[in-house]
Amino acid sequence: MRVHAVQTGRVRIKKSQIVGRGHGLIRRLAPLADQGWSDWLPTYAYVIEHAEGPILVDTGASADLERLPRWHPYFRLAVRFDIEPEQEAGPQLRALGIGSRDVRRIVLTHLHIDHDAGLSGFPASEVWVAPGELGIASGFAGRLRGYLPNRWPPGFDPKPLALEAASYGPFLRSRRLTADGAVVAVATPGHTADHLSVVVEDGDAAVFIAGDASYTEAAMLAGLVDGVSPDEAAASATLAAIRALAVSRPTIYLPAHEPDAALRLKERRVVRMGLG
Repeated sequence: MRVHAVQTGRVRIKKSQIVGRGHGLIRRLAPLADQGWSDWLPTYAYVIEHAEGPILVDTGASADLERLPRWHPYFRLAVRFDIEPEQEAGPQLRALGIGSRDVRRIVLTHLHIDHDAGLSGFPASEVWVAPGELGIASGFAGRLRGYLPNRWPPGFDPKPLALEAASYGPFLRSRRLTADGAVVAVATPGHTADHLSVVVEDGDAAVFIAGDASYTEAAMLAGLVDGVSPDEAAASATLAAIRALAVSRPTIYLPAHEPDAALRLKERRVVRMGLG
């Protein structure tokens, strides 16, 4: 079993989105007013080569994201994308020898636009998403919240990935995704209320595909909540659970926008506690 990082273009966001400033509503509004932009950051999806078939965690960005609705303040003021069609997940996987129809399953950590925009490239794949995440992202209300359900591909009908009340290490809810139990979805609420992450058991190590549980490993280690999370307490608890996992076993931590994530994966560089 092997995990590959798949970079789907680049994104710039506000610094106060990566690490929140203040608390409550002030923290969540700061990215709209903040003038401090991040450097260009990667947008990663991750593919797991498994005996049951490739499993794609998130589908990354698409070239369509360079044309966002300007009526929404977040899209107008707080995010910029840079991606060409050949940088989307489908072409990137083909370069690894994985055709789009080879992908058995897609697991979405959440439904923000830079995590689901590549769905149209995988028409034959089974798509799994947390039921609560799908509910909050759907319809006109979802568009107001910053999701773009109108851009989901025709016939988009994901299967509910309902986590079970079964702990996985420090995580209170989880679900085994493969028959051998080596690929596990865990609840990581914070960035969104029903955000999930995927753990790949690789010998004694855990490859932790984090989505946006945090934007960087350093923020996770320091327990710094981002500027998007609707529930600061839930986000803090999730970051604490990830740290607890890293204490209990070697953990390779892979957020979606961490510049060093692909190199950490290649070098199998594990989280070093006490360095955040």
